[in-house]
Amino acid sequence: MQPKLCIIVPTYNNRNTVVNVVERLLPFAYPVIVVNDGSTDDTESLINALIESQTSPLITFVSYKDNRGKGHALRSGFRKAIEMGFDYAVTIDSDGQHYPEDIVKLVAVLEHEMLKVKERQKDRILVVGNRKLQQDNMPGGNTFANYFSNFWFMLQTWQYLPDTQTGYRIYPLHHLHGLDWLTARYEAELELLVFAAWHGVRLVSSPIRVYYPPQGERVTHFRPVYDFVRITILNTVLCCLCLYGWPRMLVNKIMRL
Repeated sequence: MQPKLCIIVPTYNNRNTVVNVVERLLPFAYPVIVVNDGSTDDTESLINALIESQTSPLITFVSYKDNRGKGHALRSGFRKAIEMGFDYAVTIDSDGQHYPEDIVKLVAVLEHEMLKVKERQKDRILVVGNRKLQQDNMPGGNTFANYFSNFWFMLQTWQYLPDTQTGYRIYPLHHLHGLDWLTARYEAELELLVFAAWHGVRLVSSPIRVYYPPQGERVTHFRPVYDFVRITILNTVLCCLCLYGWPRMLVNKIMRL
């Protein structure tokens, strides 16, 4: 079964990298949905110029005025993808840290997993990119945040994933639980994973490459203290909600048996 798949690229003030990311995605012939999360640079004009230069209409552009956070951008992209009739969506960051060419690895893992499950479960697989966390120029705060997130994710879902913080993933669009409650910013991607696990979505990981430019060239919207506090608050809430999530997972396991 060939999944009906698109690519979602949320972006905020990444004018130096977003066009390159999108251009490197186009040869794979998957429709690309670029979500402009209220950028204050010239991202909008750059993407519109790219659309006008394309001979095939592969790019769909979603844009709004105010910056509302990555969670909101993802939600906007997901809803547009569902409206367009897709079953799965690859999400990739626009800052150039991910390699667009690694989409082949993620899709291969998805297709392999689809061969292993029953027909009714083929639209319930979520593929998560797995970065090598110890490498040149990787900020120490990112590594700590990921280990911290992995621990709480394992506690909340009884499952282990080696990288719960990467934005390079494939989501099952018809099994995105908690979407209406989705937090607006960086921590939203963790929330999506936890709700997916609670509702019986199959979670698998795939090795991906990642590039961290030298500190002077790096553009990041991750705020170590502020975002760490938000992740901590989210984990506290999710731990309370485990009273709902754990029985739900147990029922799902029994139903599969």
